[in-house]
Amino acid sequence: MTKVKYTRTPYLVIFKEEAQFKDTYGGAEGIVAIEAHHLKPETESDTVVVFMHPIGGGAWLPFVSALAKQGLHVIYANSRYRGIDNALIMEKVALDLGAAIRDAKERLGYKKVILGGWSGGGALSLFYQAEAENPTVTHTPAGDPVDLTKANLIPADGVALLAAHLSRNLTLTEWIDPSITDETKPYDRDPELNIYDPANPNQPPYSAEYIERYRAAQIARNRRITAWVKDELAKLKAQGKHNHERGFVVQGTMADPRFIDATLEPSDRKPNHCMLGVPEVVNDGPVGLARFSTLRSWLSQWSYDDSQADGLRCAPRVTVPMIVIENSADDACTPSHAARLMAAASNAKSMEHAIIKDANHYYTGQQDKSVEAAILFKDWMRKTFG
Repeated sequence: MTKVKYTRTPYLVIFKEEAQFKDTYGGAEGIVAIEAHHLKPETESDTVVVFMHPIGGGAWLPFVSALAKQGLHVIYANSRYRGIDNALIMEKVALDLGAAIRDAKERLGYKKVILGGWSGGGALSLFYQAEAENPTVTHTPAGDPVDLTKANLIPADGVALLAAHLSRNLTLTEWIDPSITDETKPYDRDPELNIYDPANPNQPPYSAEYIERYRAAQIARNRRITAWVKDELAKLKAQGKHNHERGFVVQGTMADPRFIDATLEPSDRKPNHCMLGVPEVVNDGPVGLARFSTLRSWLSQWSYDDSQADGLRCAPRVTVPMIVIENSADDACTPSHAARLMAAASNAKSMEHAIIKDANHYYTGQQDKSVEAAILFKDWMRKTFG
């Protein structure tokens, strides 16, 4: 198949914002600058696919350029939290995505926008679209004002979920290590809940009873951290320190039994492996989810109960056409993620689902798989939007 030539143009979207305090490094106070890449084929189009991930970094993903080579216009915009999420506020990321979409329409002249929700960008797309269609959020879970009801977010015309997980709060909870029962002693672990301890009497394949106990303990740990976070914020505010923050470390965040027990949600994924490498190593390594956090950020993106960017809660509020592309060898998202998101998106105008056989999360070393997914995506776009 002939590939379409395209140009890649980096640019900035800059907008003003009133904030009580600064939570990103460098730059002027009151000014937000997000960087973006515009992939524009030679063929004209009034439709653009806009990608954003909470911490960005996907402008060079194989799938993004594969779409452009299929003749689709693409924008990959990074949020203000590019590359670091320890102080990330999901409500502000929604504002960043909104600014990118407004710029695409008002400056670049596109009439239609399709949200490309890759990985963690999936729940972000659902959160954004839900708030654009029917805004309800006026504050972050910590009580700080971020009013999406007055942001005039422009609704997208469609949503694509691509290798998308449920959301940051739900995925962290499914991955968090429940053997840590005291956050002040993170290396004193309950052996019966430590899936990496050879002395654990529970070994793969795990029983249904053990998984039920394990999942309940994961939720309980998330809630314990959340309770501590809320208590710390309350103490600060009681001292009149309304804009003060606290940073903290969360150990043990890559301990999903599905990574080491292939009988749980069987798929084509490799056993004893995750998208970041060897799960036991990543569990306490520097790149694990939520390893470094702040109080407000924990509530906004990681809290099981409090995050407003919860994919399963946002999906029913989306009414535009949707497509879910699932990778059968995904080393991050197991099959239930796609199934649960589709079931939750019960009010979508239309829903399509496709599986890319043997594809991993990033299509690493799989150029043919990214092309296959791009062709499928293009066909859906043509059929759905003309």
